[in-house]
Amino acid sequence: QVQLVESGGGSVQAGDSLKLSCVVSGRTFRSNSVGWFRQAPGKEREFVAAITWRGGESLHGESVKGRFTISRDNHNNSAYLQMNVLKPEDTAVYYCGSSSTSYTTRISTNYNYWGHGTQVTVSS
Repeated sequence: QVQLVESGGGSVQAGDSLKLSCVVSGRTFRSNSVGWFRQAPGKEREFVAAITWRGGESLHGESVKGRFTISRDNHNNSAYLQMNVLKPEDTAVYYCGSSSTSYTTRISTNYNYWGHGTQVTVSS
């Protein structure tokens, strides 16, 4: 099993920044990449960003490109999502997922384990 715990969410104003963290534990050898997804009320889960543990290759969704940056710290088994210039439409629960694929993927079914999520609320 792989466990993931997200933190760093909160309520901010439009234009502010937040940094989300995801700590991965357990059978971490099963995790080759990690991704961030978000889900707003009444909407489907949306891909935000992904990164591979080994080479650090990253992929960002079109709606966040240029504003959000994913990174990882292999020593601490942690992944981060730096979110800048936040907009009200970024409001959602943000989930961290672990994938056994050795490449970045935006497909949620490629992720085997998920955290419980952290709420991000952006007001105008």
